[in-house]
Amino acid sequence: MTHLSPTDTPTIGQRIITFNKGLQYTGKLPEGFAVLNPYLDNPETLQVMTSFYDKYYNDQAPRKFIIGINPSRHGAGVTGVPFTDTKHLENDCGIPMLSARTHEVSSVFVYDMIAQYGGVSAFYKDYYINSPFPLAIVRKNAQGNWLNANYYDDPELFALTRSYMIETLQKHIALGLDTNKVFVLGKKNATYLDKLNQEANLFQEMVVLEHPRYIEQYKSKEKQLYIDKFITLLKT
Repeated sequence: MTHLSPTDTPTIGQRIITFNKGLQYTGKLPEGFAVLNPYLDNPETLQVMTSFYDKYYNDQAPRKFIIGINPSRHGAGVTGVPFTDTKHLENDCGIPMLSARTHEVSSVFVYDMIAQYGGVSAFYKDYYINSPFPLAIVRKNAQGNWLNANYYDDPELFALTRSYMIETLQKHIALGLDTNKVFVLGKKNATYLDKLNQEANLFQEMVVLEHPRYIEQYKSKEKQLYIDKFITLLKT
């Protein structure tokens, strides 16, 4: 009988990479909505995502869970790393992306907060960020342009994706996450996550934080207060 040595056990980073490579959504969507899968759309996304998780999650340590809404087209919809546009992926994480150049508003707040938390290595040693719907959702407007959409923007969209999101959250947890206390970005997001949690009993406690995009767009003068709030709660 053979026994696995500690080195044979996949790191949490390797488990995340495998999870991301297998992502797909094959369910129905309301008319006018579409799902974008960055891992299929751009080969370099797989490369930089793999580099990120190999670099910052190359261990067995459990992480605490920060839950967003769903990726934006300019953040994880390109880089494969939640709340990380190409600028912060290169400047803060040391991983350049050559095929795209993006700026995402939420990423600005997140990386300013991470810097004051103690830097990327310290933060990602403690936390894993992802979403109940881990692929980008877009919606066609009256002019025929595709814009970012949230999974809760349309009642039918939420109903159609509900079981998929519960399954996805269970898969996130299985990567090696602490479910005693999770941190939810956005009050409306928390309302809908609570519905999923009541159905599937995923988390013990949900701590609700303002969404980084809301802070950057509407509360920029008070940004430092929000950074202090985030760090205080995340380090409690």
